[in-house]
Amino acid sequence: MENKQISAAFVKAQKAFSPALKTATNPHFKSKYAGLDACVEAVIDALNDNGIAFIQETSECTDGVIVETVFLHESGEERRCGKLHVPATKQDAQGYGSALTYARRYSLMASCGIAPEDDDGNAASKAKKEPLITEKQMADIIALAQEVKADMTGFRKFLGVNKLEELPVSQMPRAVAALESKRTKQEDISQ
Repeated sequence: MENKQISAAFVKAQKAFSPALKTATNPHFKSKYAGLDACVEAVIDALNDNGIAFIQETSECTDGVIVETVFLHESGEERRCGKLHVPATKQDAQGYGSALTYARRYSLMASCGIAPEDDDGNAASKAKKEPLITEKQMADIIALAQEVKADMTGFRKFLGVNKLEELPVSQMPRAVAALESKRTKQEDISQ
């Protein structure tokens, strides 16, 4: 079967794809990545607006997962994108689930020709432009941290800064909330 209609529709859809936004955080490496939801969100409206749906078929596999992204056009034509094998790092439900999510993300991104947003340059420019806390704000944070006997090294690490002087103003509410939470826990324990 020729795939003229799905090919034409896919080209139109691809023009409207967005980058997959890095909104998920990897707690082990403290880095951002584009989760499955962000990958789907980057393409689903453009695909659907052009009469294309996608499914991700799985195949039996003993050491991991196999996923294939398939595009289905309203004309009945389909485009299969090849199988992707991802081994499971742990041979349990969590390991297989993790491998499946990973495989689905990468299969979809490769099949659509999209990539995660390039935020390296954006992050660097935001860090330069965003104002840092004032000396008074820093003194207030230090006073509150001393009051709740916070470990300053751990606290700075939590905030992602080497020195409090490097803390962006936008992170001030997070810093205060963390210290207030510590105070509330201490009050709960003492009662």
